Amino acid sequence: MIDIKSMNQAEITALLAELGEPAFRAKQVFRWLHQGADSFEKMSNLSKPLREKLAERCSLRPPVVERRQISREDGTVKYLWRLGDGNCIETVLMRYHHGNTVCISSQVGCRMGCAFCASTLGGKVRDLTAGEMLDQVLFTQLDSGLPVSNIVLMGIGEPLDNFDNVLRFLELVNSPEGMNIGMRHISLSTCGLTEKIDKLAEYQLQLTLSVSLHAPDDETRSRLMPVNRSVGVDRLFACCRRYFERTGRRISYEYAMVDGVNDADWQADLLASRLRGMPGHVNLIPLNHVAESPLKPSRRTAAFQKRLESHGITATVRRKLGGDIDASCGQLRRKRMLEEEGRQTETPQ
Repeated sequence: MIDIKSMNQAEITALLAELGEPAFRAKQVFRWLHQGADSFEKMSNLSKPLREKLAERCSLRPPVVERRQISREDGTVKYLWRLGDGNCIETVLMRYHHGNTVCISSQVGCRMGCAFCASTLGGKVRDLTAGEMLDQVLFTQLDSGLPVSNIVLMGIGEPLDNFDNVLRFLELVNSPEGMNIGMRHISLSTCGLTEKIDKLAEYQLQLTLSVSLHAPDDETRSRLMPVNRSVGVDRLFACCRRYFERTGRRISYEYAMVDGVNDADWQADLLASRLRGMPGHVNLIPLNHVAESPLKPSRRTAAFQKRLESHGITATVRRKLGGDIDASCGQLRRKRMLEEEGRQTETPQ
């Protein structure tokens, strides 16, 4: 079956031409898909024969809400979506004064192994298609009734490990005939796959690149993020410098504050020295507790921020949202996986 949700308008035009349909039908189909039509039957301005031909050749499997949690503290909404193959992913809707932001997943699971993240527990299952990423934005907006103006690819998975599908998603969500969300309203987070960052720079996209740094030295970063063992901090910062020089886009550095691990003054000083002369922004993140991890939230976040600022580095502390609803990456999916495992090991009565 053809994955029509992941197709751009030109590809849909070619598909319809094979079916003997005029080009203008492609725009109609594309708009229906990007308005959340969950079946071809609902595309009411298409002829019945065309709807039947599309249903025969194309798959259209929208996600189903497996679980929805709404924070009583700040209105953050966490979705656990069940995909067409039964796998589950997470999406988070966050409300800010500048608009609503949706944080989407790019993979089912993750193979990067970061010590502080629940997404990687259980490893990577598969990549998400461009259409499955688009559906997270679209159906979160439809289910919540809230317009989405900003997107962050910071949910389950490593976006640059699913490079081609992520690029296609960006094309689709940016389309004027679709959701028309501008690149400057999109952030992409990576653990630092340097070859893929260099490749991304070639496209000159106006999105915001966020690098999950979490430590300025190899020993600490390799402890927290196994990917660093093959990359190294020096190589990563050299790549970030190339990215800035190629695109002119300032990079955001994500830094989860871990008690007694990466929050010392010397680490703040080293981070500042690495960023010197390269425009960037450090986003200090209060660590979310993961039951399977021994890591604890830092008690020195304010002091670390002040130390960075004393060196002239722009540093902010991320506002913590959805703390009462398992809103950090992978927690809700992990909870469901454990529930499923529990049901499978129950002794029949």
